[in-house]
Amino acid sequence: MPRKPRFYLPGVTVHAVQRGHSREPVFYEERDYRAYLKWLRESAARCDCAVHAYVLMTNHVHILATPRDEQGISRMMQYLGRYYVPYINQRNGASGSLWEGRYKASLVHEADYLLACMRYIELNPVRAGMVRHPRDYPWSSYRANAEGREDDLITLHEEFLRLGKTVLQRKKAYLDLFRAEVGDAEVNQIRTAWQTGTPLGNVYFKEKVERKLKLKVGQNRRGRPKRSHKKGSDPLSSWAVSNRGRPMTPEQLPSSRSMNAAARPWMA
Repeated sequence: MPRKPRFYLPGVTVHAVQRGHSREPVFYEERDYRAYLKWLRESAARCDCAVHAYVLMTNHVHILATPRDEQGISRMMQYLGRYYVPYINQRNGASGSLWEGRYKASLVHEADYLLACMRYIELNPVRAGMVRHPRDYPWSSYRANAEGREDDLITLHEEFLRLGKTVLQRKKAYLDLFRAEVGDAEVNQIRTAWQTGTPLGNVYFKEKVERKLKLKVGQNRRGRPKRSHKKGSDPLSSWAVSNRGRPMTPEQLPSSRSMNAAARPWMA
């Protein structure tokens, strides 16, 4: 069966995920994480991709990046594999593929979903029970985005810059985003998008992407669109639209009683 082709759009952010073969570890020591980040910096620069968020878990990685052209993301991931896989295989005396097939990815509607996607990525270690707070995990972009620590890999997205006029305002607004409860619906929506290649956005964003690409992408929905697909009607798009361009408060952020138990201890 032929591989399904990947299609991206210049200037549209992509959430890419790659897992280890049979969910086996892909990072074993600190030097492995550092080596991967080194090649991620190189590949992002070479392929004109701006990285906004990332997390390197034990057996998989998440990268949120905006390509300058249609091939940028694919070239970036290929570059990473070309250097990192031989590095691990040579050191471990192994051969063959390190990854479980090709990486998976979805286009992201920046105005409504980018900040939620950043939070989803940087909360991965908390959901996995590895740390109580995302700042305690060293291999993610959280410290750069939430605390302003220097990370030359990170490029601040326009939606992030709209959180406030000053650095302090943006940091406070981003920290407030992490203090809000994270519901299962949000996590499942983002996860389903990258697993199926479906654009992460409302139905109008998906239709716009398909018109530009002139083909159907991701998981097709049957029947009429549900009412909840209308602009601003789901929990992710409604808070993003209402707060675009100004700092958000915890009361304005989406919440759910069904918060992941691993996140509860550090939520203020």
